[in-house]
Amino acid sequence: MQSDISEKATSLFDKGFNCAESVLIAMSDFLGIKADIIPKIATPFGGGIGRQGSVCGAVSGAIMGIGLKCGRMGPSEDKEKAYELALRFYERFEKEFGSVLCHDLIECDLRTPEGKKKAKDLRVHEEKCSRFVARAADIATGLLKE
Repeated sequence: MQSDISEKATSLFDKGFNCAESVLIAMSDFLGIKADIIPKIATPFGGGIGRQGSVCGAVSGAIMGIGLKCGRMGPSEDKEKAYELALRFYERFEKEFGSVLCHDLIECDLRTPEGKKKAKDLRVHEEKCSRFVARAADIATGLLKE
């Protein structure tokens, strides 16, 4: 059974927001933070940073969400809580899925037409990415509740 936060994130993902946008918007709603700029900040992180296959966009969105709660506004503020939660999130996600890298998780190269076709044919968006989006949102908000 999905939590409210994971349902929100997957609903956004199903509506066309990318992985990073979906997680960050859901987390900002969870935190009560309203800002029109939220999805824009996350947009380039989709597909493992611009479809590069690097860090999963859901992971990036979740870590940005952690930053919304625990980040700092200036250099004199403490950053250790944000770093600690980001590391704990990273470790949990990696333990659960075996990697935090998009290309490892989806087993497709989104930089090529062939890779995009393979992802579409295998329904990667629906079969894999939606699960990463849901779990990233759940893991991150769980850490923020601790």
